[in-house]
Amino acid sequence: MAEVKEFKLPDLGEGLTEAEVVRWLVEVGEAVAVDQPVVEVETAKAMVEVPCPYGGVVTARYGEEGEELAVGAPLLTVAVGAGTPAPGRGSGSPGPGSGDLAGVVAEAAGAGGAGETSGAVLVGYGTGAPPARRRRVRPASHTPGGAVDGPAPAAAAGPVGGVPSGYGRHAVTPDAAVRQNGSAPAAGPVPVISPLVRRLARQNGVELRTLTGSGPDGLILRADVERAIGAAAAPAEQPDAAEQPAAAASAADGEVRIALRGLRGVVADKMSRSRREIPEATCWVDADATELLAARRAMNAAGGPDAPKISLLAVLARICTAALARFPELNARVDTEAREIVRLERLHLGFAAQTDRGLVVPVVRDAHTRDAESLSEELARLTGSARAGTLTPGELTGSTFTLNNYGVFGVDGSTPIINHPEAAMLGVGRIVPKPWVHEGELAVRHVTQLSLTFDHRVCDGGVAGGFLRYVADCVEQPAVLLRGI
Repeated sequence: MAEVKEFKLPDLGEGLTEAEVVRWLVEVGEAVAVDQPVVEVETAKAMVEVPCPYGGVVTARYGEEGEELAVGAPLLTVAVGAGTPAPGRGSGSPGPGSGDLAGVVAEAAGAGGAGETSGAVLVGYGTGAPPARRRRVRPASHTPGGAVDGPAPAAAAGPVGGVPSGYGRHAVTPDAAVRQNGSAPAAGPVPVISPLVRRLARQNGVELRTLTGSGPDGLILRADVERAIGAAAAPAEQPDAAEQPAAAASAADGEVRIALRGLRGVVADKMSRSRREIPEATCWVDADATELLAARRAMNAAGGPDAPKISLLAVLARICTAALARFPELNARVDTEAREIVRLERLHLGFAAQTDRGLVVPVVRDAHTRDAESLSEELARLTGSARAGTLTPGELTGSTFTLNNYGVFGVDGSTPIINHPEAAMLGVGRIVPKPWVHEGELAVRHVTQLSLTFDHRVCDGGVAGGFLRYVADCVEQPAVLLRGI
């Protein structure tokens, strides 16, 4: 008799309390191995593949794609152990669906061990066993000849292992795998890879299962969803004014409501808390960055044609680490309950990165121990992960100071909101040619505006001004950094 084990959505760390189901990686009736990823979820901080700590056969999935689940809510159930029969394809019709569930469980056990658990809740942890070759127990329905074949709705399955019915629409009993007799097709995976396409469809009320994808093998693309949105928005035959509901008036106003949840909700809460708790002030200065650009060109030329290039952001980050070494008051936070300023010895440098999911702040750990080349490599790695949506929660939290290069948006200056609970943020505007007095002569130089927003509780204007002036001096004369080497 197979034992049904329930796997709940694990704590993904950093105080996250919920996650959105982006894509199921397994189906009901499919064999899974220990630590095999079974679902891709999106938290407020990152996209995460969640591995299953059990080896066996999936008997139920809880939560549709696009649905939010709370940490600790049932995610799926797995039948582990042997001795549980599964429906075949009928006498005289042996095939992949024939045999018993014990064989499928045993097959999963070959890679992960049926009935074994890893205790792992995040990808990269646990036993590290190779994934099993997947074998799917196909849903069955009765045919007139007594054979069983074909898809059937999951609604025919009852509760599993004491799990309340109504939780998962895709469920089977461990003794009968998928005994179904309906007339509707099984709700299989939707041929969509991009989570952005799923979000676009969800926000516009497009049912993906009704679309025919134009991509390879029927893959649903963004263009397919946009066509469906356009078709739905096409003007239909208007009823008489007397027949129109009262709600039509408000719809005609063009009001659009966007839920503050997920990443957008976290950013909103954090920014509101920052403005509510931190008495911030901003100072700024224009700086001639001509020599900084020349120094970067020289550094990249010295490395040779095959050496990785050092980014401008990496040079600015190196200037930040040097400035914070001279003014450690700004690498701090305020403990409001203890009424204490906490100065931090280690510098974890955050940098603002704009992605399709919104603004995120990846973190370079121990930035004070890195040179410009190391900073450039780490910044490039984190930026790539941010755009791909694969940053881990640990790579998005714990920063002690933030560098914000908003010049990439074509703006000169800003008064950024401090990334709570940090004490300061340095902003860098675009670098543009401007008239500038250089060595007593009017010349065209590459000028940028530097701004520092700081928590006035941790320091006064003298410290903030000294920090910003030192950064400007390094930008104007990069040789100033040599004094600290």
